[in-house]
Amino acid sequence: MKMLRILLSVILIYTLLPLTAKAETLPRCTSALLEAQTGMCIGGTEPDLQVPAGTQTKLMTVYLTAEAAASGKFTPETVLTVPPSAEGAPGASIWLRSGEKMSVLDLLRGVIVGNANDACIALACAVSGSEDAFVRDMNAEAFSLGMRSTVFADCTGLSAENRTSAHDLGTLCRALLRHDWLQPIFATWRCFLRGDATELVNENRLTRTDEALSGFKAGHGDASGYTLTLAAKQDQMTFIAVVLGSPDSDQRFTDAKKLLAKGFAEFYVTTPDLSAEFMQPVRVHHGTDSAVLVQTSNLLSIAAPRSESLSTAVVLPRWLEAPVQRGDVIGTAAFYCGDTLLYESPLTAADDVPRRSFLHTLQMLIAAL
Repeated sequence: MKMLRILLSVILIYTLLPLTAKAETLPRCTSALLEAQTGMCIGGTEPDLQVPAGTQTKLMTVYLTAEAAASGKFTPETVLTVPPSAEGAPGASIWLRSGEKMSVLDLLRGVIVGNANDACIALACAVSGSEDAFVRDMNAEAFSLGMRSTVFADCTGLSAENRTSAHDLGTLCRALLRHDWLQPIFATWRCFLRGDATELVNENRLTRTDEALSGFKAGHGDASGYTLTLAAKQDQMTFIAVVLGSPDSDQRFTDAKKLLAKGFAEFYVTTPDLSAEFMQPVRVHHGTDSAVLVQTSNLLSIAAPRSESLSTAVVLPRWLEAPVQRGDVIGTAAFYCGDTLLYESPLTAADDVPRRSFLHTLQMLIAAL
């Protein structure tokens, strides 16, 4: 009986081991909700956690292509010659052949709708001369956009070394919204290339049923799980939802739609203002004037919860020592929603106040007699 119990225990251990190993390899599910006008991340689960980027990497390829078009390097209608490196690319493809001619617009359709890796390589070479140079440009642009949790290893997303966060991808999606001509492609469910020879169907099934959507991409992979980036506009507000590492295809759509619904239901965009009571002049010691007016820099718009009121805290010194120059930072205005600090704005001197000279002091004394 003792030997039987031992044997059963060993069988049980070996039965559970594969399940444990599989569980350890499941991707981490993260998400983010951003308001597009302000860029504020206002919701999600672990939005700044670095995770595999998967096919969402292609969004940076699309963005750099759009930026190249905006700079005049080419137009969406420019016909490109497919480089040898694009032919035979692994994974999803539109079966490009070396030397084939295809427009920038059709290659972008291949990337966005068809998830085509060969189209990514063709665009990368057109923008930067080679895929290696393009990857350097991808990382430089990510840094410029403030995507601090992002590292790119290729232009397709095939490499497991492509890493990002839900917050970072939301920031990239916000930048993509600046290129209006991309939106019809992001909203395309089905299209054709080479006449009717090559059919493409978008993995983002919501493009078939939801006209309010304005992007971006659905994808999946072993390391990244099921991923989705979406944007929707309603009542002059646009929200961006990012879901990474979802366990199945349906769940990512459910989670993203919940995030967007939360944005529209619970937040609004406003620009805080400072009332006159906060902007009293600050006394200046030993200056040609006794006080200096205070002014604000350009105040930023914020996405604020509808359920909580905004408050302002102004910090200014009781006095300043001359000289004071126009534009000198002399204080701050902090804007809060409940106990949460939304952002701080510098308060600056509105005028110059030179230091009073001996002659000027003497004149003041004489005038006071």
